[in-house]
Amino acid sequence: MPGTRKLGKPTDQRMAMLRQQVTDLLDKGRMETTVSRAKEVAPLAEKMISLGKNKSLANYRQALAFITREDVAKKVFDELAPKYAERSGGYTRITRIGTRRGDAAELAVIELV
Repeated sequence: MPGTRKLGKPTDQRMAMLRQQVTDLLDKGRMETTVSRAKEVAPLAEKMISLGKNKSLANYRQALAFITREDVAKKVFDELAPKYAERSGGYTRITRIGTRRGDAAELAVIELV
């Protein structure tokens, strides 16, 4: 379950946004967003990779229940999980890149290590 940040959205909208951002991060490997959203996305993305490290049908279905696209779930189990097989955590990195011009929100890049 995500942390305590509400990100200015009701629960259903927040979960939909986080699911989509995790899917995009796992698909592209890198994403630019606000710092608070990146801090919420990181543990969820790491959990999906950890599920992929144990290739069971139950874990695959659990990942499919969260990830919004089947091809991304397949990529997690076939490509990303073997890449991080020796690593016991810390699959993501958050780097702050400054502020957004329009509303001065602090931006960050979250990427897979």
